[in-house]
Order: sequence, then C-alpha cells, then structure tokens
Amino acid sequence: MATSSNQPSFRRRLLVFVTAPGVGPLLALLAACIFFSFQSDRFLSGRNFSLIVQQVVVVGTLAIGQTLIILTRGIDLSNGLIMAFGSIFMTGIAVNNGVPGILAILIGIAVTAGFGLLNGLLVTQLKLPPFIVTLGMLNIAFALTRIYSTSSVVGLPASQRFFGETFTIGETAITYGSILMLVIYLLVWYVLQYTPIGRHIYAIGDDPEAARLTGIPIDRILLTVYASAGFLYGIAALLLVARTGVGDPQAGQNANLESITAVVLGGTSLFGGRGAIMGTLLGALIVGVFRNGLQLMGVPSIYQVLITGMLVILAVSVDQLSRRAK
Repeated sequence: MATSSNQPSFRRRLLVFVTAPGVGPLLALLAACIFFSFQSDRFLSGRNFSLIVQQVVVVGTLAIGQTLIILTRGIDLSNGLIMAFGSIFMTGIAVNNGVPGILAILIGIAVTAGFGLLNGLLVTQLKLPPFIVTLGMLNIAFALTRIYSTSSVVGLPASQRFFGETFTIGETAITYGSILMLVIYLLVWYVLQYTPIGRHIYAIGDDPEAARLTGIPIDRILLTVYASAGFLYGIAALLLVARTGVGDPQAGQNANLESITAVVLGGTSLFGGRGAIMGTLLGALIVGVFRNGLQLMGVPSIYQVLITGMLVILAVSVDQLSRRAK
C-alpha cells in the first residue's frame, strides 16, 4: 500500500526534474548526438561540431532577445526582419556612403535597438498586445528593407567581416562570431540570475499584477527588455553579415520562427516567468544538430522542417505537463 501511494509522488518528482530549466534540453541534445553518431561516422568530429555552431550563431543570438521578451509573457515576430534591415543598412552606408565600417556597425545596431524600443513603447504606453505590435513591425521592417535596397551589398570592409573569420584549436576551425555569441549568453545569464533587473523580468512574466503591487517598475523593465532585444538583433545582423560576406535584403524571413523554436526547445515557457537562457542555447544547438545529422543521413530538407515542427509541439506539451506537475 505504501509503495502505491509513493509511486505517483516519485513520478511527479521525476517529471519536475526532467522538465526543470536546462535539464530536458540537455538530455535531448545528448540523445540526439548519440543517435546521429551511430548514423554517420562524420558526425562526431571537431570540424562537424564547429560547423553546427557556425550554423546556429545568427539564430542563437536572435533567440537571446526572443527569450527576454518571452520571459515577460511577450513574443517578437519582427526580430528576423529587424535583423535583415540592420544588416542591409550597416553594409549599405559603409559601401555606398563611405561611412567607416565600425561606425556603420554602431549605427546599424542603434537602428535595430530603436526598432526594439519602438516595440516596447507601443506595448507599454498604448497597451497593445506584443503579438500585434511585432506583427505590424515585421511588415514595416520588411518594407523598409526592400525600399532601402533590393540587391545584395558586396565589397564589405574588413571590420564587418571580422566575426566570420576563424582561428584553430587543434584541427578545428572556430569563428570569432561563435565566441561572441557564447560571451553574450554568459553575460545575459549573469544578468538574469544575479541582478535585480533579472529577477524583475522573471517576476513580471510570472505574475504582472503581483509584480506591480510589489513596486516593480513594469513599464521601465519592459522598455529595457525590448530595447535590449533590438540591440541583440543588431548583433545578430553583424554576425549574419560576417558569416555570409554580404548584406542580403532577402535574409531573416523565417528567423523569427526559428528563434521561437530555439526558445521553446530550450525549455522557456511561452506563458512567461519560467526558463533559462542557457536552455535557449541548448535549444538552438538541438535544431542545429538535428538538421546537420539529417543532412549527413541524406534526409531531404523538407523532412528536416517537419521534424523541427514536431519537436516544437513536443516541447510545448512537456511545458504544459510540467506546469500541471508543479
């Protein structure tokens, strides 16, 4: 009798452990790596893992800003197109207008931060739903990108290509962009875990009304979150430019969904207030590992998209089960 009464409690504790922020994504990543290592001899190599990281650098950086917004019960559908505008703008003024490369980078990042700030103002001052605000901003950024340029910008200055360059550790080539992405993850992790603004972000996402009653300046925090996300989209634009070597007005059209996928697979709740930034990094890597592994297996790209969609539904289902267990 005692055994049967303890069994549900054990299952509940096991479920809470597996669905704790970071644990589930880590187990999923390890399982994926083990599976694909048996499917291809090329998977477990430093060169291949370096390639996976390079492929997720842009979306992984976008997903940092997306995580901050989702933690506050919001969502950003515009981040990919904001990134695209930032990339075409910073490269365009450098190549076509003679602005020094580093200054052009700073201007481009300031522009994307301005987009994020505008999103935040519309959410906090007009009390518009983040979904509607960012859906509208997606179209605005898309149109502005096409108005500014309809063709790729080439002949970029060395400063804008720097983060696409590599250094070697052993026989493995690592891009400076990969290092920059990891540094940003560490900085945001520290802010979320050990600073008052990080605790406020979680509190707003968990219960906005309770956060307001405790004196947390909700509007100021949300403005900071959206502006910071826009800043990060500018960094992603720079990494995109450095990786491709051009300013591409066609870039970023599906990046919003890819960044949301990374956040969800990383264990951050779409209901806000729960998640870990390092889980987002794991989520981006899970997508990268699956796509890389399936390519090595010769699986057509359309099935890669299908499997990614299934993973998102599974991750949201696990989140729901975790909320019920707690």
